[in-house]
Amino acid sequence: MGNFYRRTLTAVWIVILFLGGFWLHPISFFITGLLIVTGSLYEYYLMVKNSGVHVQLVPGIIAGASVYIISTLVASAVVTFDYYLILIPLTSVLIISELYRKQEKPFDSLAHTFFAVIYIAVPFSLFPFSAFSISGLDSLLAYNGKTLFSPGIAVGFLLLLWANDTGAYLTGITLGRHKLMERISPKKSWEGFLGGMIISIMAAWLLSGWLGVVDTYGWVIISIIISITGTFGDLTESMLKRSMGVKDSGYIMPGHGGFLDRFDSALISFPLVYLFISIFG
Repeated sequence: MGNFYRRTLTAVWIVILFLGGFWLHPISFFITGLLIVTGSLYEYYLMVKNSGVHVQLVPGIIAGASVYIISTLVASAVVTFDYYLILIPLTSVLIISELYRKQEKPFDSLAHTFFAVIYIAVPFSLFPFSAFSISGLDSLLAYNGKTLFSPGIAVGFLLLLWANDTGAYLTGITLGRHKLMERISPKKSWEGFLGGMIISIMAAWLLSGWLGVVDTYGWVIISIIISITGTFGDLTESMLKRSMGVKDSGYIMPGHGGFLDRFDSALISFPLVYLFISIFG
């Protein structure tokens, strides 16, 4: 029970810091996303580095942070899409610099350096586009900028994601009997998966009118997308950790691991949720 209480207390702080950060104001939205991106990239690169592959840690974090920063500026109409061209010389520098690092397996380094940016930074760079594109829930602090800002999609997504995770965890530890994918994650069960989906659907039904953006049935579909693809996102990170020989990506969140452990489900699920809302919202 000690672990349960530790997880619960940490979860409260996670909700306050991250959900509050996305919800409070555009500036806090930007800072919160940047913190998650850089923290997750650091944990990924550290895991890979400890496995013997000497990735370009600092340049990789700079590249991933640049993708997120440019996306925020583009989404908020501060700059145009042309600014993404900055990533071209940045990519070239990463490749050329590997020639001078004299690593035993330079392409392993490059592969992991670039994959982390695609795997982590690109999905989170869709968050700003979701906030500066579709009206819905208002920010906690008044915003009078020239562009529309609504954190409804991000807030709704995180609430449903965490509802799914909580439902899956509680159902799994009480009723879990049939393993979902024992080779990758021995503790996950089909009962937990279904329990998480049911809780997420219930949360979507209750919160849809408050969140706006899409109607109730739209949020129910989003909750199902989150439950299915979020599980695959969780399993993907479990596969990564298993291949690296570690239990958690980090230890900054007691009972929950690191940034990557806490937000792994979002890496696959949010792009698909954003795609659904872009088409049907």
